[in-house]
Amino acid sequence: MVHVLSSRVLLRPRDPHASRVFYGETLGLAVYREFGTGRERGTVYFLGGGFLEVSGRSEEPPTTTLRLWMQVADCAAAHDELAGRGVRVLREPVREPWGLIEMWIADPDGHRIVLTEVPADHPLRYRP
Repeated sequence: MVHVLSSRVLLRPRDPHASRVFYGETLGLAVYREFGTGRERGTVYFLGGGFLEVSGRSEEPPTTTLRLWMQVADCAAAHDELAGRGVRVLREPVREPWGLIEMWIADPDGHRIVLTEVPADHPLRYRP
């Protein structure tokens, strides 16, 4: 069995600077660490219980199978704030049949990010 000590999602953007602006300034993710120098430096962000590393550069188009899931306290407030900052909103906040409130946004490369709110009355908030 593999004993995992730490993990992170690695993202190789087409424009590292634009992605750092998006994740660090627009979304406001806190920086865990940085390495390298200049516009090509790598940055690792805190991502709730994990990490997101934006480093390197890709000439390949982004994969359509990658999705980032981020839980937020209030989807409506996140929508208003992010839309006001020019973030591309793919879908407005909607209460899903499973009870979570979800909205979808895209990063500069078009990677889809779901922002999820767990409402106060949702079963995930209670332990039997």
